Amino acid sequence: MKLILATHNQGKVREMAQYLAELGLEVLSLADVGAPQVDEVGTTLWENAKLKAVTAASQTGSWALGEDTGLEVDALRGAPGVYSARYAGSHATDQENNAKLLKELQGVPQDQRTARFKTVMVLASPAGRVWTTEGVLEGAILTAPRGSGGFGYDPLFWVPSENRTLAEMDTAEKNAISHRGKALRAMIGLLRSLLEGGELAAEDR
Repeated sequence: MKLILATHNQGKVREMAQYLAELGLEVLSLADVGAPQVDEVGTTLWENAKLKAVTAASQTGSWALGEDTGLEVDALRGAPGVYSARYAGSHATDQENNAKLLKELQGVPQDQRTARFKTVMVLASPAGRVWTTEGVLEGAILTAPRGSGGFGYDPLFWVPSENRTLAEMDTAEKNAISHRGKALRAMIGLLRSLLEGGELAAEDR
């Protein structure tokens, strides 16, 4: 059975696919099925995740998983938040977004650079039913990037409990503690329940 990840972001696909594959599902991205990226026009992470999941399920006729993640920086009153992926512009690169974040935080002392990553995942059936899970990771923003792994703001996001940034962890280490990992583990539990109850197969026919 197919599960469509409603994204073209290959970083997200890599992080999520290896865990979802344990359910015996054929995990595909929007790019894999030739479907367009859904515009993120929602004002909250949940609205964007739901929009992506419902649209992908409708377009493909398969169950779809939408996800949206935001970085909330306390010194910036929660920004960039829902606009994290396009903080420096609609087609901004990770480097451009990171550069803008550092500029906005210039002069802010380290003890006031607290932040958190928040992920919301929405599972949508072809019939339009939805389920939601969430995950949060607390941390802080450094004054310069560290590490070469991950993507997005990972090189700037310091995790105190690990004494390193997300970009200094490999995928397995990151997934074990991350916002996306927490939301994904909850989603896997939900998917397993639906599979065992026959709900996914029944509605996918």
